[in-house]
Amino acid sequence: MTRRVAVITGAGSGIGRAVAIALDRRGYRLALAGRRADSLADTRDMMDGGGEAHLLVPTDVTDAGSVTALFDATVAAFGRVDLLFNNAGINVVDVPIDQLAEGDWRRVIDTNLTGAFLCLQAAFRAMKAQQPQGGRIINNGSISAHSPRPQSIAYTASKHAITGLTKSAALDGRPFGISCSQIDIGNASSAMGQRMSAGVPQANGERAAEPVMDVAQVGEAIAYMDGLPPEATVQFMTLMATNMPFIGRG
Repeated sequence: MTRRVAVITGAGSGIGRAVAIALDRRGYRLALAGRRADSLADTRDMMDGGGEAHLLVPTDVTDAGSVTALFDATVAAFGRVDLLFNNAGINVVDVPIDQLAEGDWRRVIDTNLTGAFLCLQAAFRAMKAQQPQGGRIINNGSISAHSPRPQSIAYTASKHAITGLTKSAALDGRPFGISCSQIDIGNASSAMGQRMSAGVPQANGERAAEPVMDVAQVGEAIAYMDGLPPEATVQFMTLMATNMPFIGRG
């Protein structure tokens, strides 16, 4: 068991919820962040022990003030931040490039990239200031960070950018004991990933159903990554449904 302190964004559903449940089982103290307080409460209620000791912080990751308030509340409640799972993200419906609304582009980039940056920046500030100094940041990338799907330019661009965010933060965090990693997830059975079973566009123009995996496996993966000693890290992990199109996709 551990008393490590973790901030999880997008904790009200899907991957964030699965990670929260996995870390709760290991004795983490959690700050659960998401847009809706009721969804965060649902996540807490799904935990083995009821999650009463955890912090629920409704947060808009696209707003710097809201992100600052999240980390201030976490430090005030628990004294430090050991782990940030930088997970909050959205997508838009499949749409050709020339038909993508500017507002949808900005909404995806603001959430998936700017939101991830703001949370990472706040985590750096907290981890540099605390004693002992340091911590671990795990960014949620995507299979799309390496191999895009058709008609997904906003999401794909945002996830390619997450890889740059991860590499820069990994380098800049070294003097302060801050490691930064990335997990690229493919076809987890979350609300965002479940549509794969119904059929999604393929590179040849067809639509096809794809295999999915249990989202609980993502929680186990994050627990493993954070369970390593400070001198070791999983820099990049790809966790995917075994038979999904990826190797050789397109």
